[in-house]
Amino acid sequence: MKRIAVLTSGGDAPGMNAAIRAVVRTGIVRGWEVYSIYNGYEGLIDGIIKPIGAREVGGIIHRGGTILGSARSAEFKTQAGQLKAIRNLNKNGIEGLVVIGGNGSQTGNYFLHQLGFPVVGVASTIDNDLYGSDICVGVDTALNIALEAIDRLKNTATSHQRAFLIEIMGRDCGYLALMASIAGGAEAVLIPEVDVEPEVVAQRLAMAYEKGKAHAIIVVAEGAKYNATTLEEYFKKHRDRLCFDLRVTILGHVQRGGDPGAYDRILASRLGAGAVDALGRGEFGVLVGMIKGQVTTTPLEDVVNNKKQLDLNLIELAKLLD
Repeated sequence: MKRIAVLTSGGDAPGMNAAIRAVVRTGIVRGWEVYSIYNGYEGLIDGIIKPIGAREVGGIIHRGGTILGSARSAEFKTQAGQLKAIRNLNKNGIEGLVVIGGNGSQTGNYFLHQLGFPVVGVASTIDNDLYGSDICVGVDTALNIALEAIDRLKNTATSHQRAFLIEIMGRDCGYLALMASIAGGAEAVLIPEVDVEPEVVAQRLAMAYEKGKAHAIIVVAEGAKYNATTLEEYFKKHRDRLCFDLRVTILGHVQRGGDPGAYDRILASRLGAGAVDALGRGEFGVLVGMIKGQVTTTPLEDVVNNKKQLDLNLIELAKLLD
């Protein structure tokens, strides 16, 4: 192998730039030429492919987002689009591709693998819902951003003796919300994996008041059955009976835009280097992730056909510690 390429796809995550840097520099150390693909699979179809050197990835390890950009591509979901992408790779003499991203990105990567192109994935998504890695690039930073928000809101909630509801990203996975609720000492948490009715939330708030707490914090995952908006509407409708006002904060994309912390910079560097190692030994069609503290590979077929399970024992821990 003499020439490889790297792209980022899907939602950006803090640490993606560190992963790009690792792929470029470890590839160059092997004597390979490295190319960058801009705007994800859309850029691959459009042929936006350029050489990238060691100096061009200098000074990016601490930056959030991705210098390569990301974009959705409806065309890439078709086989015609995938074949067009492979033709562009072949036209540029590229013999291996590293895709940094989450579920959708690795599904696209698997399509290319099925068509016979040598690919390797790097686990990167703040949702932490990707099978094949205990933790993904971006998760730790996003979690700490959410935790900082909870701590700040707890201060004002205590000052005014109010209940605050904080909605956290994560798509259909409750990992971020659950971990933030434990670390932030929340009184309740709602996640997609476990249905919790609004009346149960009201009971948790009442219990907090009876315990003499000066505040109440409820953390809600965006994919929960009842999200921040629906809960706010429910409490407004039943205010006279429940006797609670809720102040709602939706963190949204602020969680994705932070500069990566030390953990994500190191994790991204290890996984990016691991992806180059996999290409070097001819191990294609795999996701490079972190399992039990070790850089490992998992077949993309397993990644796209399995759902990562959340440790629901942590919900009981959250209840015990409120």
